[in-house]
Amino acid sequence: MSKNFLDPNARRALNEMKLEIAREMGIENKMNNNENSINNIFTAGPVGGIMTRKLVEMGEKQLITRNK
Repeated sequence: MSKNFLDPNARRALNEMKLEIAREMGIENKMNNNENSINNIFTAGPVGGIMTRKLVEMGEKQLITRNK
C-alpha cells in the first residue's frame, strides 16, 4: 500500500486529527512534536484506534448523504 496521498492536504489533516485526539485523551504531552508522531506503542494504539473509528464514521455519513 502506497503512503502517497491523493490530496496534498490529507497528511496535514490527519496529523491535526491525531493531535486533537491526543488532546482529548490528555496525552498530548506524550506526542513527539518534531515529527507529529507518537512516541511509543502505548499511546499509538489508542490514538490510532480512535482515529480509525472517527474516519469510518465520517465515511459512513458521506455514504448515507450521497444515497438520499
